[in-house]
Amino acid sequence: MLHLVPPRALAGIAAFGLIAGCGQKQPDAPPPPEVGIVTLGLQPVTLSTELPGRVSAAESSEVRPQVSGILQRRLFEEGSLVHQGQILYQIQDAPYRAALGTALGNLATAQASIRSTQLQAQRYHRLLAIKGVSQQDVDNADAAASQAAATVQARRADVQAARVNLGFTQIRAPIGGRIGRSLITVGALAQTGQTDPLATIQRMDKVYVDVTEPAGDLLDLRDSIREGHVTRDGSDATQVELILPNGKTYPIQGRLEFSEVTVDQSSGSVTVRATFPNPDATLLPGLYVRARLVEGVRKQAILAPQQGRAADYHHRPSNRRQMDRHQWP
Repeated sequence: MLHLVPPRALAGIAAFGLIAGCGQKQPDAPPPPEVGIVTLGLQPVTLSTELPGRVSAAESSEVRPQVSGILQRRLFEEGSLVHQGQILYQIQDAPYRAALGTALGNLATAQASIRSTQLQAQRYHRLLAIKGVSQQDVDNADAAASQAAATVQARRADVQAARVNLGFTQIRAPIGGRIGRSLITVGALAQTGQTDPLATIQRMDKVYVDVTEPAGDLLDLRDSIREGHVTRDGSDATQVELILPNGKTYPIQGRLEFSEVTVDQSSGSVTVRATFPNPDATLLPGLYVRARLVEGVRKQAILAPQQGRAADYHHRPSNRRQMDRHQWP
């Protein structure tokens, strides 16, 4: 059964609770937060930028046949190092040896005929002195001797061409480097002018890294250098670091070589080339990398601690992009 409490009783209970609460101790106020002070000053800072790029070999050559014929032998191991002039393939040379023999026989015939025409021309000159022959006979003899001499020269050229073609049956390495897989097998027909090469050789002890930089950024940098805000003095201005696809930094620094003289119309960017030593063949042609280029040194820049910048980001989100790019110049 429910009992109603009189209003006077309720007022008494509330007054008792208020008096009891006044007797408890209130918690202390928190201490004021500690604030650190950092003195900012002007100091030089190195400006760098990361650009995407691709690795390419310093030298690359496609091995192609100079004469047509059946491939008899392959004389290299795929993926091995080859030196310039090394024999890579052997083409069947029997037809070319026969062609050389024919050229030598034609040369011998021409050399035999030149002797007889020269002797005949000499006899006609002696007979002309005693009116034994006409002047026309003498002229014809001289022309025949000259023609025989020209024929000998042509046959010698034929012999030389036959020897060159015979030498082309041994396909040699045009450059030294690492050779890839063979795209032709023994017994296949190798033809001059074929679309696919027999193999590809790439020199990899030194590689190129071609990166693309927006033309607008390049113009801004040149303006800063011209106005004196940024300098490019010292050897660091040409040093380039390489970031591999796995996130690691390549242990050997490269050197900036040159920038392209034209702007790519499709992307509005400029190609910049750097060279890197590659003694262990870590950098493979076609590898996607990121290059960190030193753009220059800003003489007067203000650097803030990372925590201060993070706090400033929290309070001033509209300036994040500018601070990231220029580091408070």
